[in-house]
Amino acid sequence: MSSLSAPPAAISTPVVLPVSKAVLWLVGTALIACAVYYFIGVDQGAYSVFGNDMHIHEFVHDSRHFLGFPCH
Repeated sequence: MSSLSAPPAAISTPVVLPVSKAVLWLVGTALIACAVYYFIGVDQGAYSVFGNDMHIHEFVHDSRHFLGFPCH
């Protein structure tokens, strides 16, 4: 009978980031998350960043309803 265990050399090591890079990644991720939240949850077209342009509102319209954001 044979054993199917991994060899000792195949143990993975964690990725270590310096604090400065970790802060940059966290800030960048938070900015992108806020932008996505605005375009999906807040942008109504009437008070949009882009004026009366409804393209973004119509593009994310179904996802707004799926996520529970009202828009009508």
